[in-house]
Amino acid sequence: MPKLNLHRPDYVTSMLGQLSSSQLHQRLDPIVTPPTKKLPRNPYISDRTIAKRWEVLNNINSQTVLYDTATQQQQHCYEKNIENFIGSVKLPLGVAGPLKVNGIFASGEYFVPLATTEAALVASYHRGALLISEAGGASAILLNEGVTRAPGFAFESLVQASKFITWVTTQYDTFKTIAESTTRYGKLSDINLSMEGNHVYLVFEYLTGDASGQNMVTISTNAVFEYILANTPIKPVEAFLDCNLSGDKKATAQTLRSVRGKKVTAEVHLSRELVKKYLHTTPEKMVDFGKMTTVGGALSGTIGVNAHYANALAAFYIACGQDAACVAESSVGITRMELNQQDGLCVSVTLPNLMVGTVGGGTHLPSQKACLELLGLYGSGQSQALAEVCAALCLAGELSIIGAFCSGHFAKAHHRLAR
Repeated sequence: MPKLNLHRPDYVTSMLGQLSSSQLHQRLDPIVTPPTKKLPRNPYISDRTIAKRWEVLNNINSQTVLYDTATQQQQHCYEKNIENFIGSVKLPLGVAGPLKVNGIFASGEYFVPLATTEAALVASYHRGALLISEAGGASAILLNEGVTRAPGFAFESLVQASKFITWVTTQYDTFKTIAESTTRYGKLSDINLSMEGNHVYLVFEYLTGDASGQNMVTISTNAVFEYILANTPIKPVEAFLDCNLSGDKKATAQTLRSVRGKKVTAEVHLSRELVKKYLHTTPEKMVDFGKMTTVGGALSGTIGVNAHYANALAAFYIACGQDAACVAESSVGITRMELNQQDGLCVSVTLPNLMVGTVGGGTHLPSQKACLELLGLYGSGQSQALAEVCAALCLAGELSIIGAFCSGHFAKAHHRLAR
């Protein structure tokens, strides 16, 4: 048992020590009473339900800000994206660029919208974008695509689990037909089996077209899941639609090697002069920084090695109508720096889990659609290009923040821009 240090108590120990037993009971014991106010049961958007929600909330100042005239005029756009709607939140939006991308799908200069409340973030990505563009652009390649859902089945014994697997391996064509009957765009591309004792996991992998596809693969897999439960000759003791093997909204070592969403790699070659001009440091120092932080990441148990993919992805996802929670898996990846044969610096990024789309989800909402249109990447046929731009954006951010650490400007920039 760990020893309690009473000379330096933590916050909870300090607070509990100030309360008597009766005070603890008074504060912590549940009191079963009906709520004094209730929101209307109907979760959908209508003038009537919104008015009733604000009656319950009873805060005219907040209502004026959150349910402004523009939001009222556009509220029908949000019907498939939210429940218990009361208004909209406005975030500062900045732009970084031009960012030149030489990709398989993305080609040209892009001004990238970023929605954030963190000072210095847009400035950092803007600096990196200008550096990449002056160097001729970032090369980018979409390597793979796939979105997964992983139901699990528990059996009484290994023998039953093995018999279930034998049956499943004969059903691929049937599963594929059922899964694809629920969607116009999704394609079941593979099913992987994983057995752990008497538990069996089926990892369904899909191509989802230009949508990021989380809802698509859930609905398709559920149709197969229900077919399995109705038709399997070996009945499971328990079964669940997803059992945490898909990597959905989580950082996992599995997806570092495979793919969830879109897997993209990007690189740029920088001359020594450009490194000095934009980052005020040397290629050697940036390579040394990379070596030391790789060890630091290993010591901390980090999955992948990067400086701050999450900063770019959160701001980019919010601005462009992506699922912001997917930053959890999308920010897993590897940044690598090395000296090139021209006495300059080669920097590459690999992001195996970019959950991005240009249709569906929040991409059709007014502000988010406007941001995608600013990029020229709204609608069908644009999701692969969006992923390559996203990887190049992360590359720009890595260059800028690593340069700031190497030159000693990191704290100074935040002090200047955030105060």
